[in-house]
Amino acid sequence: MRLGLAVGNPMEWLAKRLNLVPWPLVDTQMAFTLARIVMVSSKIGLFDALATTPATADEIARRCDTNPEGTAKLLPTLVASGYLRASGDTFELTKSARKWLLSSSPQSLNDKLLFQFLEWDWMERAEQLVRTGKQEDFHATLNDREWKLYQRGMHSVASSLAEAVSRSVPIPAGATDLLDIGGSHGAHSVALCRQHAKLTAVVLDLPGAVRHAAPLLAAQDMGERVRHQVGNALTDDLGTEAYDAVIIVGVVHHFTEEQNRALAAKVARALRPRGTYTIADFFRLPHASKAQQLPALMDFYFALTSQSGTWSPEEMAEWQRAAGLTPNKPKDLPTGGLGLQSAVKE
Repeated sequence: MRLGLAVGNPMEWLAKRLNLVPWPLVDTQMAFTLARIVMVSSKIGLFDALATTPATADEIARRCDTNPEGTAKLLPTLVASGYLRASGDTFELTKSARKWLLSSSPQSLNDKLLFQFLEWDWMERAEQLVRTGKQEDFHATLNDREWKLYQRGMHSVASSLAEAVSRSVPIPAGATDLLDIGGSHGAHSVALCRQHAKLTAVVLDLPGAVRHAAPLLAAQDMGERVRHQVGNALTDDLGTEAYDAVIIVGVVHHFTEEQNRALAAKVARALRPRGTYTIADFFRLPHASKAQQLPALMDFYFALTSQSGTWSPEEMAEWQRAAGLTPNKPKDLPTGGLGLQSAVKE
Protein backbone atom coordinates (compact mmCIF):
# COMPACT_ATOMS: atom_id res chain seq x y z
CA MET A 1 0.00 0.00 0.00
CA ARG A 2 1.26 3.45 -0.93
CA LEU A 3 0.05 6.98 -0.23
CA GLY A 4 0.42 9.59 -2.92
CA LEU A 5 -0.86 11.33 -6.02
CA ALA A 6 -3.91 9.76 -7.69
CA VAL A 7 -4.88 10.91 -11.18
CA GLY A 8 -8.46 11.72 -12.12
CA ASN A 9 -8.39 11.89 -15.92
CA PRO A 10 -6.13 11.08 -18.93
CA MET A 11 -4.59 14.57 -18.95
CA GLU A 12 -3.56 14.23 -15.30
CA TRP A 13 -2.19 10.74 -16.01
CA LEU A 14 -0.03 12.15 -18.80
CA ALA A 15 1.17 15.04 -16.63
CA LYS A 16 2.17 12.60 -13.91
CA ARG A 17 3.84 10.30 -16.42
CA LEU A 18 5.90 13.20 -17.79
CA ASN A 19 6.83 14.32 -14.25
CA LEU A 20 5.07 17.66 -14.68
CA VAL A 21 3.16 17.48 -11.41
CA PRO A 22 5.03 18.91 -8.36
CA TRP A 23 4.33 15.77 -6.32
CA PRO A 24 6.44 16.84 -3.29
CA LEU A 25 3.78 19.50 -2.67
CA VAL A 26 1.09 16.80 -2.79
CA ASP A 27 3.02 14.73 -0.24
CA THR A 28 3.49 17.74 2.05
CA GLN A 29 1.17 20.75 1.90
CA MET A 30 -1.79 18.91 0.40
CA ALA A 31 -1.30 15.88 2.65
CA PHE A 32 -1.10 17.80 5.91
CA THR A 33 -3.98 20.09 4.89
CA LEU A 34 -6.21 17.11 4.12
CA ALA A 35 -5.13 15.35 7.30
CA ARG A 36 -6.02 18.32 9.46
CA ILE A 37 -9.38 18.82 7.71
CA VAL A 38 -10.39 15.20 8.34
CA MET A 39 -9.17 15.34 11.96
CA VAL A 40 -11.03 18.59 12.67
CA SER A 41 -14.17 17.26 10.98
CA SER A 42 -14.09 14.24 13.26
CA LYS A 43 -13.40 16.34 16.35
CA ILE A 44 -16.35 18.68 15.79
CA GLY A 45 -18.66 15.72 15.18
CA LEU A 46 -19.31 16.46 11.51
CA PHE A 47 -19.53 12.81 10.48
CA ASP A 48 -21.84 11.93 13.37
CA ALA A 49 -23.99 14.92 12.45
CA LEU A 50 -24.74 13.21 9.13
CA ALA A 51 -25.37 9.77 10.63
CA THR A 52 -29.12 9.71 10.03
CA THR A 53 -30.03 12.31 7.41
CA PRO A 54 -28.28 14.44 4.75
CA ALA A 55 -27.93 18.12 5.55
CA THR A 56 -26.96 21.47 4.08
CA ALA A 57 -23.83 23.29 5.22
CA ASP A 58 -25.90 25.52 7.52
CA GLU A 59 -27.69 22.51 9.03
CA ILE A 60 -24.37 20.75 9.62
CA ALA A 61 -23.03 23.85 11.36
CA ARG A 62 -26.10 23.98 13.62
CA ARG A 63 -25.77 20.30 14.50
CA CYS A 64 -22.05 20.72 15.26
CA ASP A 65 -22.43 24.16 16.92
CA THR A 66 -19.81 25.64 14.58
CA ASN A 67 -19.50 28.68 12.35
CA PRO A 68 -21.49 28.22 9.10
CA GLU A 69 -18.90 29.84 6.83
CA GLY A 70 -15.98 27.99 8.37
CA THR A 71 -17.82 24.68 8.30
CA ALA A 72 -18.75 25.17 4.65
CA LYS A 73 -15.04 25.46 3.77
CA LEU A 74 -14.45 21.87 4.92
CA LEU A 75 -17.16 20.29 2.82
CA PRO A 76 -15.78 20.46 -0.77
CA THR A 77 -12.53 18.80 0.33
CA LEU A 78 -14.45 16.05 2.13
CA VAL A 79 -16.53 15.47 -1.01
CA ALA A 80 -13.50 15.45 -3.32
CA SER A 81 -11.65 13.08 -0.97
CA GLY A 82 -14.43 10.52 -0.79
CA TYR A 83 -15.80 11.17 2.71
CA LEU A 84 -19.02 12.91 1.63
CA ARG A 85 -21.35 12.98 -1.37
CA ALA A 86 -22.98 16.20 -2.50
CA SER A 87 -26.39 16.49 -4.10
CA GLY A 88 -27.39 20.07 -4.76
CA ASP A 89 -26.91 21.92 -1.48
CA THR A 90 -27.01 18.81 0.72
CA PHE A 91 -24.29 16.47 1.89
CA GLU A 92 -24.33 12.86 3.05
CA LEU A 93 -21.79 10.30 4.22
CA THR A 94 -20.18 7.84 1.83
CA LYS A 95 -20.22 4.14 2.69
CA SER A 96 -16.54 4.30 3.59
CA ALA A 97 -17.03 7.24 5.96
CA ARG A 98 -19.91 5.42 7.66
CA LYS A 99 -17.66 2.45 8.36
CA TRP A 100 -14.54 4.27 9.52
CA LEU A 101 -15.69 7.62 10.97
CA LEU A 102 -19.10 7.21 12.61
CA SER A 103 -18.50 6.89 16.34
CA SER A 104 -21.24 4.24 16.49
CA SER A 105 -19.51 1.98 13.94
CA PRO A 106 -17.65 -1.08 15.31
CA GLN A 107 -14.73 -0.12 13.03
CA SER A 108 -14.77 3.58 13.93
CA LEU A 109 -11.39 5.33 13.89
CA ASN A 110 -12.84 8.48 15.42
CA ASP A 111 -10.90 8.05 18.68
CA LYS A 112 -7.66 7.49 16.77
CA LEU A 113 -8.18 10.77 14.91
CA LEU A 114 -8.58 12.56 18.23
CA PHE A 115 -5.36 10.98 19.49
CA GLN A 116 -3.63 12.21 16.33
CA PHE A 117 -3.82 15.81 17.56
CA LEU A 118 -1.29 14.71 20.17
CA GLU A 119 0.76 12.76 17.62
CA TRP A 120 0.79 15.84 15.40
CA ASP A 121 2.76 17.67 18.09
CA TRP A 122 5.15 14.74 18.49
CA MET A 123 6.02 14.80 14.81
CA GLU A 124 7.38 18.33 15.20
CA ARG A 125 10.43 16.61 16.77
CA ALA A 126 11.27 14.75 13.55
CA GLU A 127 14.08 17.15 12.67
CA GLN A 128 15.52 16.68 16.15
CA LEU A 129 15.78 12.93 15.56
CA VAL A 130 17.49 13.36 12.20
CA ARG A 131 19.93 16.05 13.36
CA THR A 132 20.84 14.78 16.82
CA GLY A 133 19.55 11.21 17.05
CA LYS A 134 17.56 12.18 20.13
CA GLN A 135 14.52 9.99 20.62
CA GLU A 136 11.55 10.17 22.95
CA ASP A 137 9.56 7.53 24.83
CA PHE A 138 6.05 8.88 24.94
CA HIS A 139 4.92 6.17 27.39
CA ALA A 140 7.08 7.81 30.04
CA THR A 141 5.62 11.28 29.54
CA LEU A 142 1.86 10.73 29.07
CA ASN A 143 -0.38 12.47 31.57
CA ASP A 144 -3.74 11.05 32.62
CA ARG A 145 -5.69 12.77 29.83
CA GLU A 146 -3.17 11.62 27.23
CA TRP A 147 -3.25 8.01 28.49
CA LYS A 148 -7.01 8.05 27.97
CA LEU A 149 -6.65 9.44 24.44
CA TYR A 150 -3.97 6.87 23.68
CA GLN A 151 -5.99 3.89 24.89
CA ARG A 152 -9.15 4.94 23.10
CA GLY A 153 -7.17 5.63 19.94
CA MET A 154 -5.38 2.27 20.01
CA HIS A 155 -8.65 0.48 20.74
CA SER A 156 -10.24 2.01 17.65
CA VAL A 157 -7.32 0.87 15.48
CA ALA A 158 -7.27 -2.62 17.01
CA SER A 159 -11.02 -3.03 16.53
CA SER A 160 -10.55 -2.57 12.80
CA LEU A 161 -7.76 -5.19 12.72
CA ALA A 162 -8.78 -7.72 15.36
CA GLU A 163 -10.75 -10.03 13.09
CA ALA A 164 -7.98 -10.29 10.48
CA VAL A 165 -5.34 -10.82 13.17
CA SER A 166 -7.31 -13.39 15.18
CA ARG A 167 -8.06 -15.50 12.10
CA SER A 168 -4.32 -15.83 11.46
CA VAL A 169 -3.01 -16.44 14.99
CA PRO A 170 -2.27 -20.16 15.52
CA ILE A 171 -3.93 -21.40 18.71
CA PRO A 172 -3.22 -25.02 19.76
CA ALA A 173 -6.20 -27.38 19.84
CA GLY A 174 -7.81 -27.44 23.26
CA ALA A 175 -5.96 -24.31 24.41
CA THR A 176 -7.27 -22.76 27.62
CA ASP A 177 -4.80 -20.01 28.58
CA LEU A 178 -3.65 -17.02 26.52
CA LEU A 179 -1.27 -14.22 27.52
CA ASP A 180 -1.70 -10.94 25.65
CA ILE A 181 1.41 -8.80 26.20
CA GLY A 182 0.74 -5.07 25.99
CA GLY A 183 -2.82 -5.72 24.85
CA SER A 184 -4.38 -2.98 27.03
CA HIS A 185 -7.94 -2.72 25.58
CA GLY A 186 -8.05 -6.50 25.01
CA ALA A 187 -9.54 -6.32 21.51
CA HIS A 188 -7.33 -9.09 20.15
CA SER A 189 -7.85 -11.33 23.19
CA VAL A 190 -11.60 -10.84 22.96
CA ALA A 191 -11.60 -11.80 19.27
CA LEU A 192 -9.54 -14.93 19.96
CA CYS A 193 -11.64 -16.00 22.94
CA ARG A 194 -14.80 -15.63 20.88
CA GLN A 195 -13.28 -17.91 18.26
CA HIS A 196 -12.04 -20.52 20.77
CA ALA A 197 -14.70 -21.52 23.29
CA LYS A 198 -12.33 -22.90 25.95
CA LEU A 199 -9.84 -20.05 25.80
CA THR A 200 -9.36 -17.46 28.55
CA ALA A 201 -6.92 -14.57 28.41
CA VAL A 202 -4.75 -12.43 30.66
CA VAL A 203 -3.98 -8.98 29.25
CA LEU A 204 -0.71 -7.73 30.74
CA ASP A 205 0.00 -4.01 30.50
CA LEU A 206 1.32 -0.93 32.29
CA PRO A 207 -0.73 0.74 35.07
CA GLY A 208 -1.69 3.79 32.99
CA ALA A 209 -2.81 1.58 30.12
CA VAL A 210 -4.90 -0.72 32.30
CA ARG A 211 -6.53 2.17 34.15
CA HIS A 212 -7.93 3.70 30.99
CA ALA A 213 -8.39 0.49 29.02
CA ALA A 214 -10.47 -1.23 31.72
CA PRO A 215 -13.77 0.45 30.67
CA LEU A 216 -13.06 -0.46 27.04
CA LEU A 217 -12.57 -4.11 27.93
CA ALA A 218 -15.60 -4.12 30.26
CA ALA A 219 -17.77 -2.92 27.38
CA GLN A 220 -16.91 -6.13 25.49
CA ASP A 221 -18.88 -8.12 28.10
CA MET A 222 -16.40 -10.99 28.29
CA GLY A 223 -16.59 -11.34 32.06
CA GLU A 224 -13.72 -13.35 33.55
CA ARG A 225 -12.69 -14.87 30.23
CA VAL A 226 -10.56 -11.83 29.47
CA ARG A 227 -9.04 -10.00 32.44
CA HIS A 228 -6.37 -7.40 33.05
CA GLN A 229 -3.13 -7.83 34.93
CA VAL A 230 -1.02 -4.77 35.77
CA GLY A 231 2.64 -5.34 35.05
CA ASN A 232 5.62 -4.95 32.74
CA ALA A 233 6.55 -7.85 30.48
CA LEU A 234 10.15 -6.64 30.30
CA THR A 235 10.71 -6.90 34.05
CA ASP A 236 8.03 -9.28 35.37
CA ASP A 237 8.29 -13.06 35.59
CA LEU A 238 5.81 -14.57 33.14
CA GLY A 239 5.80 -17.96 34.84
CA THR A 240 6.70 -21.46 33.69
CA GLU A 241 4.47 -23.49 31.33
CA ALA A 242 1.53 -21.29 32.29
CA TYR A 243 0.10 -20.53 28.84
CA ASP A 244 -0.90 -22.33 25.65
CA ALA A 245 -0.40 -19.22 23.53
CA VAL A 246 1.21 -15.80 23.87
CA ILE A 247 0.51 -12.88 21.56
CA ILE A 248 2.12 -9.47 21.31
CA VAL A 249 0.39 -7.17 18.84
CA GLY A 250 1.85 -3.80 17.85
CA VAL A 251 4.31 -3.70 20.74
CA VAL A 252 7.76 -5.06 19.74
CA HIS A 253 8.44 -1.85 17.80
CA HIS A 254 8.70 -0.16 21.22
CA PHE A 255 11.48 -2.53 22.36
CA THR A 256 15.17 -2.80 21.54
CA GLU A 257 16.83 -5.88 20.04
CA GLU A 258 18.13 -6.92 23.46
CA GLN A 259 14.72 -6.45 25.08
CA ASN A 260 12.94 -8.45 22.38
CA ARG A 261 15.41 -11.31 22.72
CA ALA A 262 15.04 -11.39 26.49
CA LEU A 263 11.26 -11.25 26.18
CA ALA A 264 11.21 -14.17 23.73
CA ALA A 265 13.21 -16.26 26.24
CA LYS A 266 10.70 -15.47 29.00
CA VAL A 267 7.79 -16.26 26.69
CA ALA A 268 9.38 -19.61 25.78
CA ARG A 269 9.57 -20.54 29.48
CA ALA A 270 5.96 -19.45 30.00
CA LEU A 271 4.65 -21.62 27.15
CA ARG A 272 3.43 -25.17 27.56
CA PRO A 273 4.61 -27.80 25.07
CA ARG A 274 3.13 -27.14 21.62
CA GLY A 275 2.35 -23.61 22.73
CA THR A 276 2.67 -20.72 20.28
CA TYR A 277 4.25 -17.28 20.41
CA THR A 278 2.85 -14.84 17.84
CA ILE A 279 4.30 -11.43 17.09
CA ALA A 280 2.06 -9.14 15.04
CA ASP A 281 3.56 -5.88 13.83
CA PHE A 282 4.66 -3.91 10.80
CA PHE A 283 7.36 -5.80 8.92
CA ARG A 284 10.51 -3.91 8.03
CA LEU A 285 12.15 -5.23 4.88
CA PRO A 286 15.91 -5.69 5.22
CA HIS A 287 16.93 -3.51 2.26
CA ALA A 288 15.85 0.05 1.46
CA SER A 289 15.47 -0.90 -2.21
CA LYS A 290 12.57 -3.17 -1.21
CA ALA A 291 11.01 -0.87 1.39
CA GLN A 292 7.24 -0.47 1.45
CA GLN A 293 5.99 3.01 2.17
CA LEU A 294 3.66 2.35 5.11
CA PRO A 295 6.05 0.18 7.16
CA ALA A 296 8.88 2.61 6.38
CA LEU A 297 6.82 5.54 7.66
CA MET A 298 5.96 3.60 10.80
CA ASP A 299 9.60 2.68 11.36
CA PHE A 300 10.54 6.36 11.45
CA TYR A 301 7.53 7.22 13.64
CA PHE A 302 8.33 4.54 16.21
CA ALA A 303 12.01 5.49 16.23
CA LEU A 304 10.95 9.04 17.05
CA THR A 305 8.36 8.23 19.69
CA SER A 306 9.54 5.04 21.39
CA GLN A 307 13.31 4.78 20.86
CA SER A 308 13.15 1.68 18.69
CA GLY A 309 11.35 0.96 15.40
CA THR A 310 9.97 -1.84 13.26
CA TRP A 311 11.68 -5.21 12.78
CA SER A 312 11.95 -7.67 9.93
CA PRO A 313 10.25 -11.08 10.18
CA GLU A 314 13.72 -12.63 9.97
CA GLU A 315 14.79 -10.75 13.08
CA MET A 316 11.62 -11.76 14.92
CA ALA A 317 12.15 -15.39 13.93
CA GLU A 318 15.73 -15.24 15.21
CA TRP A 319 14.53 -14.05 18.65
CA GLN A 320 12.14 -17.00 18.72
CA ARG A 321 14.75 -19.48 17.48
CA ALA A 322 17.30 -18.30 20.06
CA ALA A 323 14.67 -18.90 22.76
CA GLY A 324 14.31 -22.53 21.69
CA LEU A 325 11.14 -22.09 19.66
CA THR A 326 10.56 -23.26 16.09
CA PRO A 327 9.51 -20.33 13.88
CA ASN A 328 6.79 -20.64 11.27
CA LYS A 329 6.91 -18.83 7.96
CA PRO A 330 5.90 -15.16 8.29
CA LYS A 331 2.42 -14.23 7.16
CA ASP A 332 1.38 -10.94 5.60
CA LEU A 333 -2.05 -9.60 6.54
CA PRO A 334 -4.30 -7.55 4.21
CA THR A 335 -3.85 -4.51 6.44
CA GLY A 336 -1.17 -2.41 4.76
CA GLY A 337 2.15 -3.77 6.00
CA LEU A 338 1.10 -5.64 9.15
CA GLY A 339 2.30 -9.22 9.42
CA LEU A 340 2.53 -12.19 11.80
CA GLN A 341 5.60 -14.12 12.88
CA SER A 342 4.62 -17.16 14.92
CA ALA A 343 6.66 -19.91 16.54
CA VAL A 344 5.94 -23.19 18.29
CA LYS A 345 7.43 -24.70 21.45
CA GLU A 346 8.24 -28.27 20.42
